[in-house]
Amino acid sequence: MKRASHSSAHWPAAYRRCRDQLSTLGWLALGSLIERNKPGQGGPRYQWSRRVNGKTITVALSAQQFRWLRPAIANQRKARKILARMQQLTLQQMWKTLPQAPRRKPLSQKTLGLK
Repeated sequence: MKRASHSSAHWPAAYRRCRDQLSTLGWLALGSLIERNKPGQGGPRYQWSRRVNGKTITVALSAQQFRWLRPAIANQRKARKILARMQQLTLQQMWKTLPQAPRRKPLSQKTLGLK
């Protein structure tokens, strides 16, 4: 019987790379930013919008806040992609290394969470 190891020494290289990429990210923030730069557009020049408890919250920002928040939002998006890849690698490892339950027919890649 195959055994799964939780030791980081036994993790696949792709999983370790994802973990290292996550460790390099800085601040994280959800939402999106809007910079209004056309004449005649009313309202604040810089805005940050995000969902909180099912409602969209929009906040006016200063130019400095806008510049500071932009990389944090980009980092959040990178983190989400990296985590999705790590979840896929985790499932691949589980299906590859642990014994399967008896089945009449094989499971599809979609059912296994690999696509």
